[in-house]
Amino acid sequence: MPAHALPHPRKANVLIWLALALMFSAMSLKAIDFHPNLLKIVGNHYDDAAVKRLVAWQALSRRTELTEKQKLIAVNRFFNRAKFVSDIKQWGEEDYWATPVELLSANAGDCEDYSIAKYFTLVSMGVSEEKLQVSYVKSLTLDQAHMVLAYYPTPESTPFILDNLIPQIKSAAERDDLVPFYSFNVRGLWLSKFKKQSAKHIGDPGQIDSWKALLKRQNKMLIQATPAKK
Repeated sequence: MPAHALPHPRKANVLIWLALALMFSAMSLKAIDFHPNLLKIVGNHYDDAAVKRLVAWQALSRRTELTEKQKLIAVNRFFNRAKFVSDIKQWGEEDYWATPVELLSANAGDCEDYSIAKYFTLVSMGVSEEKLQVSYVKSLTLDQAHMVLAYYPTPESTPFILDNLIPQIKSAAERDDLVPFYSFNVRGLWLSKFKKQSAKHIGDPGQIDSWKALLKRQNKMLIQATPAKK
């Protein structure tokens, strides 16, 4: 189904959006395990290609034997294959942060969707959450707000940037086209200049409405999709 034909999330059948929820715990982020009905429902609503992308994602998330460098390259390449589509065209909203399952099912999203999917996947592969921050920046090339994923090999390191705008993973020192404003992960929210040690902690990611909405929608759908205990 083409991206422009996707139903608005508020109007879609509830079973469809249960399936499109991210089927792993938002708290632990340690495993990507699909609800048994996920692939069937996604296949019915989208196509076989969508199912294959989800299966490939699950397989990728289990490649824990890779080095961290290999994980970064594989995850960046995997999600950058999705088409860039604005939130208005894709979801009918100005700022909709999609779960990775939504991104892969539609095979389309915007910069926030790429960055968040890469973050969740790398954590599931064993990369420490402390090394990863989703970073809100200004792209000087686009002259607009943008989002990337920053990877810090050590707390003192200049991060490497995973970006949907370019295929290469480059050091932030090489990305003079990006002006950082703030960054976050599940542990906190910081004012950042890509300097982790000097970044000012300003709260928790729950202060970000779009992030909070993503997790709330994800958790609600996960609870609804789980059979009640007898």
